[in-house]
Amino acid sequence: MPVAAYPEFPNNIPTHPLLVVDYGLVKNGDEKEIDVLWKAATTLGFWYLKNHGAEEDVEKMFDMGAEMMDLPMEEKMKYEQGDGGSSFGYKFAGANAVDASGEPDKIEFINIAKDDALAWPEQARRSYPSTVNNRMDSTIVPFVKKSVEINDTILQVFNTKLGLPEDTLKKLHSSKEFSASEARTIKAPKNLPVGRQALGAHTDFGSLSFLHNRLGGLQVLPPGVDEWQYVKPVPGHAICNVGDALALLSGGMLHSNIHRVYPPPGAQANFERWSQVFFTRPGNSVVLRPLSNHSPVIAEAVSKLNEEQRAALNPGATAIDWFDRRIKNQRVKNRTGPETWLASRGTEQGRV
Repeated sequence: MPVAAYPEFPNNIPTHPLLVVDYGLVKNGDEKEIDVLWKAATTLGFWYLKNHGAEEDVEKMFDMGAEMMDLPMEEKMKYEQGDGGSSFGYKFAGANAVDASGEPDKIEFINIAKDDALAWPEQARRSYPSTVNNRMDSTIVPFVKKSVEINDTILQVFNTKLGLPEDTLKKLHSSKEFSASEARTIKAPKNLPVGRQALGAHTDFGSLSFLHNRLGGLQVLPPGVDEWQYVKPVPGHAICNVGDALALLSGGMLHSNIHRVYPPPGAQANFERWSQVFFTRPGNSVVLRPLSNHSPVIAEAVSKLNEEQRAALNPGATAIDWFDRRIKNQRVKNRTGPETWLASRGTEQGRV
């Protein structure tokens, strides 16, 4: 379980400022706050979210994660996600590569499918360890439902800003269809060597990420900038970002930015780094391409792009194909060479 207090984030470390969005105001339709959210999502694609009301649920998820990670490795490996492209279940440290050289990652995590949480006590996608099942009613289901509510609210804002017919994005992320949406609890070891990536540079696979962490380590590479910059964790503030699916569906108007995880800076490096995230992803059958036929706003944005940019926005893949390809080609056991890593890449390859 994460400790109650950590050392302060060092004040001599370069950080990238994020816009702060008040979820309560967005939920109530405050136009000025909605404009702040839109600006954040269409520039860097990252923002802080305050007043989201999920803090207690997040703390319980950290407790669940600590119980899970304390299980013997033999028990955890019974629920390992495998090498076939599925993400649900346990991932051991070193299962994935962090770069083209094949260097293994340093984190372990447990992924719980949204479909399983919402179907509980029925099993929709897979089984989980007893430590997960014991916390499903009290901890996981409330966190998933709260996260879905928050991300659905943000999707509705984007739906309006993109000029889409009412509930278009909501329908593409409907709980009535299986998806790769999941809750993830992450543990990174303390005292990693300086300069060693805990999680390699990537864009997120889906639509929206709702992230909570207590220590530094997250870094972004802003558009037009050559130096990686830390994102400072702020108490009570989630870090949210746009993923590949929304970048493609919006015709590139929403920005999926590349990011990575390095060891926490300064004295924070002496502590395990815990993160809790919920990933909202489209229904498995959703085809990832600009919704130009549904929105003159998106159609106009796409019309301003060159041929190469338009091609990058239309990969000809469903949401599940896009996801499975990226997951499968990250796995060290599937590696044949640098080309495997390249095949695991997302919108950063096309500079969408």
